[in-house]
Amino acid sequence: MVTALWFGLVASSALVVGAVVGARVRLPKRVLAILLSFAAGALITALAFELFEDAYERGGIVRAALGLLVGAIVFAVLSALLDRWAQPGPQARPAAEVEGSVKLDTDAAASDRPASTATTRGAAGLALLAAVTLDGVPENLALGVSLGEAGTGGLALLAAIFVSNLPESLVGASSMRSQGRSTRSIVLLWSACAALLVLAVVIGAGPLANTDPETISLPLAFAAGAVIASLADTIMPEAYEHGGPAVALGTAAGFVLSFVLSLV
Repeated sequence: MVTALWFGLVASSALVVGAVVGARVRLPKRVLAILLSFAAGALITALAFELFEDAYERGGIVRAALGLLVGAIVFAVLSALLDRWAQPGPQARPAAEVEGSVKLDTDAAASDRPASTATTRGAAGLALLAAVTLDGVPENLALGVSLGEAGTGGLALLAAIFVSNLPESLVGASSMRSQGRSTRSIVLLWSACAALLVLAVVIGAGPLANTDPETISLPLAFAAGAVIASLADTIMPEAYEHGGPAVALGTAAGFVLSFVLSLV
């Protein structure tokens, strides 16, 4: 149990570190975009080789496919609700903000590339927090379960989780700050998420250690679906909006590094 606690603290510490840096340090948007694309590549590896593949091996294709679809639907619905909650109405927006949004629309039209909804809707930070939570809980449950199994899969999954958590929380915190949230509230939100993920590792290594594999397959597939939805809905559009074609290299680098770690 002590080992599970340490694994959970290490994996989730990246969320707190990233949140503190993102809330306090103003990094260039292009740098943030590259970091986010790197996280996207790492998440692609995780969902393909750690989450969905494991779900399929434990519960079969039917359970894995259904769990994945449910995860994608839940994230899409939650993301839409966040959009509606975070987007101010036209009468509530100050004149300066309206003028700024008109300028953004003009600039986007001039560049022949429409602004991504992840940026314009004002909920990118909250969407990233939701993505980390939705895929992080099952992923960390799997990390806890893997600690009781033979091999070093737990170390590989730990490294993959840490590598993807850091840029996600950093960019998410930076987005929240740009929307006017205080540093204290940003750090508290991401710290609460980190605490929840630490608890997931402990539960995975304890009460769920001897759980039927078919039962574990469902949250793993759910996590894979949430990751796919977050990549398509928020992470990749947000990265491309500020990084352009260069994010392709960042995504490839994140994928390769995470894949290499999965082979350890």
